[in-house]
Amino acid sequence: MASLEHKPDTQAHLIIDKNEADSRLDRVLCRLLGQEKRTLILRLIRKKNVRVNGKRVKPEHRVQEGDSIFLPVSLRANAEDHNAEEPTLKPLRNLDVIYEDNDILLVNKEEGLVVHGGSGHDAGLVERLKVQLNLPELRLAHRLDRDTSGCLLLAKNLHCLRQLTEQFRERDAHKTYLAWVVGHPYPYAGRMQSKLAKGITKSGERMVIDTEDGQEAITDLQTVLLREHNHWKYSLVALQPHSGRTHQLRVQLQNEGHAILGDPKYAEKEDVKLFKALQGKGLALHAWRLRFTHPVSKKQLDCRAPWPKRWAHFNKKD
Repeated sequence: MASLEHKPDTQAHLIIDKNEADSRLDRVLCRLLGQEKRTLILRLIRKKNVRVNGKRVKPEHRVQEGDSIFLPVSLRANAEDHNAEEPTLKPLRNLDVIYEDNDILLVNKEEGLVVHGGSGHDAGLVERLKVQLNLPELRLAHRLDRDTSGCLLLAKNLHCLRQLTEQFRERDAHKTYLAWVVGHPYPYAGRMQSKLAKGITKSGERMVIDTEDGQEAITDLQTVLLREHNHWKYSLVALQPHSGRTHQLRVQLQNEGHAILGDPKYAEKEDVKLFKALQGKGLALHAWRLRFTHPVSKKQLDCRAPWPKRWAHFNKKD
């Protein structure tokens, strides 16, 4: 792993070792400082406040063994905090492990559990597992929002992390989500295509919107179950995203008139109330299935997270 050292001029530098050779600069810093610092890292690199061997470079610059990366004060403090002794963290109760070996860990994340610390949370699932399982090199291989439950894949070493992140980046790893949505989609199967970008509404709330200036987002949809309660229709759908935009599934379904149940940001208020009347809690979105190639054995793995207990009553017909 890359190491942090202080040079005589008191400027903190990151020295790249052979394990990080040929990695992108932004990803190296995210691995050292934590993914929750990604926005700050990218901003400082683009403002030319981060330098490699004294030169200003772009986030996608490939670092090499022996390179010296200058860290500005804001990142320097984060690096020192990251290298400090881990604080005492409460262990995770009822950890649901789907698959584990010497290289990877796949867990069924609970709804409402943050993955990384930050934004008002001292620690997330990753920080707790590092301490609880004594796995200091444990890293997140892909993202899963706080309000989404289901399959979450982590790597136990840098080699596996790089192999897995490449699979997700090239879309060689396949995800299937289950979601309860408003209404009965028709046709029952199809493809949703959008161009998504982060924006701000008139009320000042930050949301993802569909706009010509956005990035392409593609999701395949298959209706699984149709349900109705007191003339209010709702459905279970399976979703296979072919891109990984922020809030992609939530925005696309809302645009189709089938917002995810329990979504406080994108669903209509009346539908949120009706969902709660059915004893619904949280966002009804679950990362059900994950198919990928093992980074060491090269074996194809097809893993599934069990049906959430909080959904048991939704499968009943009136």
